[in-house]
Amino acid sequence: MLGKLTLSQIPYTNPIIMGAFGFMILAVVALFALITFLHKWKWLWYEWLTSVDHKKIGVMYIIVALVMGLRGFADVVMMRSQLALSFGSSQGYLPPEHYDQVFSAHGVIMIFFMAMPFLIGLINIAVPLQIGARDVAFPFMNSVSFWLFVVGVILVNLSLAIGEFAQTGWVAYPPLSELNYSPGVGVDYYIWSLEIAGVGTLLTGINFFVTIIRMRAPGMKLMQMPVFTWAALCTMVLIIAAFPILTVVLALLSLDRYLGMHFFTNTLGGNAMMYVNLFWAWGHPEVYILVLPAFGIFSEVIATFTGKRLFGYTSMIYATVVITVLSFLVWLHHFFTMGSGADVNAFFSLTTMVIAIPTGVKIFNWLFTIYRGRLRFTTPVLWTLAFMVTFTIGGMSGVMLSLPGADYVLHNSQFLIAHFHNTIIGGTVFGAFAGFAYWFPKAYGFKLNEKLGKRAFWCWFVGFYLTFVPLYILGFMGMTRRVNHYDNPTWHPLLIVAAAGVFLTLIGILLQVTQVVVSFLQRKQNLDLTGDPWDGRTLEWSTSSPPPSYNFATIPVVTGRDAFWEMKHNGAVNHRPTEYRSIHMPKNTGAGVFIGLFNLALGFALIWHIWWLAILGLLGIVVTLILRTSSDNIHYYVPAEDVARIENERAERLAR
Repeated sequence: MLGKLTLSQIPYTNPIIMGAFGFMILAVVALFALITFLHKWKWLWYEWLTSVDHKKIGVMYIIVALVMGLRGFADVVMMRSQLALSFGSSQGYLPPEHYDQVFSAHGVIMIFFMAMPFLIGLINIAVPLQIGARDVAFPFMNSVSFWLFVVGVILVNLSLAIGEFAQTGWVAYPPLSELNYSPGVGVDYYIWSLEIAGVGTLLTGINFFVTIIRMRAPGMKLMQMPVFTWAALCTMVLIIAAFPILTVVLALLSLDRYLGMHFFTNTLGGNAMMYVNLFWAWGHPEVYILVLPAFGIFSEVIATFTGKRLFGYTSMIYATVVITVLSFLVWLHHFFTMGSGADVNAFFSLTTMVIAIPTGVKIFNWLFTIYRGRLRFTTPVLWTLAFMVTFTIGGMSGVMLSLPGADYVLHNSQFLIAHFHNTIIGGTVFGAFAGFAYWFPKAYGFKLNEKLGKRAFWCWFVGFYLTFVPLYILGFMGMTRRVNHYDNPTWHPLLIVAAAGVFLTLIGILLQVTQVVVSFLQRKQNLDLTGDPWDGRTLEWSTSSPPPSYNFATIPVVTGRDAFWEMKHNGAVNHRPTEYRSIHMPKNTGAGVFIGLFNLALGFALIWHIWWLAILGLLGIVVTLILRTSSDNIHYYVPAEDVARIENERAERLAR
């Protein structure tokens, strides 16, 4: 009846696991109790959970990503504490099998469920506003994408206490991930959480690609789009091209595990290297899926806070497109050490060096934009400057690793860990935090507390370098990856410094949480009624903060690259039409929530081989889609008189 699921699958004898899961349960119960106490369930359901408004979906993406960031950072604290303690005769506090699950879950969570959804959330909030669209091309698909992502989040967290997570690292290479070597359900949790969330990401890619290509404001040509929108467009191309590869490779691995096939079993006609090639054919474009939106954010931030146009707009776009293309030609540098041959290694070494050139173009464009500008050192700017330093270091260490000879020495060492985090944290996470501070007024109508934001930044920045600079040194000293115990006394002081860096970063995270709380409590003091909190140049700033559900009362006509700048100089910012028209908008629906719930049932059932539940989950998805598509009640109109009233209220606020 319940397949492989039994009470013995719950690790109730492990105090660390049960304590962590108990804390999560208490947090969820406390949240539910608070919502009930405030009588907010109806409001939450109708205004947020069932919303198809791109802005609200973007906010929900960011909230879930931040929660998962805290979950993934808890893994960091556990790993660094273990390595600081497990020296010599001490074995630390994490047994090897638990430590393996921790670092595997950390990689999966931070890449798939923190960094990528955080940036997708920012794209949801900003891109339709930047291109003058009232919503995305497929609002219902946007809701479904979000809830499929949430299903992946839930499955990963369920693995903490019901069964186990993969002990394979976040890449899950065979034969370690095959059934013979991982007979538990950990790899199955890995497969189905990524398969379901990956489908949601693919739908997002299709949705925003169509939105940007087909829904731009009248007159907005491709070379007049904001740089962030260009970065989002290239990101969506990468998602559409790369994520089907991940879907296929995980499907093949699941066929090996469930039906006894041998796609990746060398002794039975398969080839384990096929998995590695397919995984990294997705995996390296994924790196740029993570970092290209951050590049777009930095371009917006630097242009805004220097009070200048972005230097080299055209070269910046060309560089983004070149990175998009070259990202598919460098995947093999992730396994130089696996015997591909000198010719193949040489080709991918050269392409890896070449892809550094368009990235360097971007760095110099940002520097030239700053030159002779009046740079204001706001929180988004601090994150941008920190990125420029950190990402440059990560890029230089990446060029070192692009040399097959050096890679043979450093590939399986802590040096590679430091390089990867230099680029992903220095690029993606710093970019996400810059975008969060930059667009927060657009989403909520008030600014975040600057003093707390800057303190959090400095804790993060110093803590980051304390954590990862020692790993570069340890890599040169021969410390390999994925170790949970060591006997070399020269490693111990550096690992203690790395652990101290993590705890300093933790202080930064606590300050960020405090910043958000304090900002909400003081929001009346920091209200932004003008819609122009940072004096930006794109159409998004011509709307109120936060915008109404329909974004634009009248769709603006774009005549140049800096649309809002031209509107201000032409006196068109406060121009009000003589007549308002009714606005056609998509209606909120709970279908996305129910599709998510049925996918959760399907994924959980497939993990535990509960076949009757899997059939019910699949039928539920199909029936919900049929009912949704056959419904005539999927749109509504904002009457012209309501649009006029909202715009008049906004004009009165501006006048005051």
